[in-house]
Amino acid sequence: MAIKTVVLVHGAFADGSCWAKVIPLLTKRGLKAVAVQNPLSSLADDVVAVHRVVDMQDGPVLMAGHSWGGAVITEAGNHPKVKGLVYIAAGAPDSGQSFDAWWKPYKPAPGAAEIRPYGEGYVALTQEGVRKHFVQDIPTDEADIVYATQGPLAVRCFGDKISTAAWRSKKSWYIVAARDETIPPDVERDSASRMGAETLVLQSSHVPMLSQPEVVSEFIANAAGSIKD
Repeated sequence: MAIKTVVLVHGAFADGSCWAKVIPLLTKRGLKAVAVQNPLSSLADDVVAVHRVVDMQDGPVLMAGHSWGGAVITEAGNHPKVKGLVYIAAGAPDSGQSFDAWWKPYKPAPGAAEIRPYGEGYVALTQEGVRKHFVQDIPTDEADIVYATQGPLAVRCFGDKISTAAWRSKKSWYIVAARDETIPPDVERDSASRMGAETLVLQSSHVPMLSQPEVVSEFIANAAGSIKD
């Protein structure tokens, strides 16, 4: 296997702990998994955080991004060490496009109404939003941990534009969350098709790595195994 390291990039209203179930499963498959802690203060700041982690790894890496993290890997994935991109219910803007522009043509998902101000210039998901529209297919006590550990998002992030979309030049995979109530499933399906990504459709909430970690880890591991340096 040419790829031995997976860099995991979380999205908005989350932190690196959203990968807690996937990391040990990837380890069992012989992969090193490293979760980035995004500051969620701007696209550029998140890209710097991701590149810092990538630079510390030996050899090429596979990058996986969830939700807003998909926009981050779309930019950060241009790093020469990155050999492939896995999108998990994730944003996939094109070159010159922002996250907001990416999903604007689609009817907003129910969870959008639960995004509220969190101090000046930031937003966060309500507890109701997390429980009912973000991770509705995991137990309530687990959902409340997701709520408590979420990283508030700078409003400016969704307006920041991608310079060059890495999926235009690098092999990509996509997990569509068919029961997603945070990002419309239709934009996920359409993006996966536009990207020519190898696609898996799961009957899951917005966060399948918490509700179906075995399937997600297998998908990531298979992607890593298919890349030959």
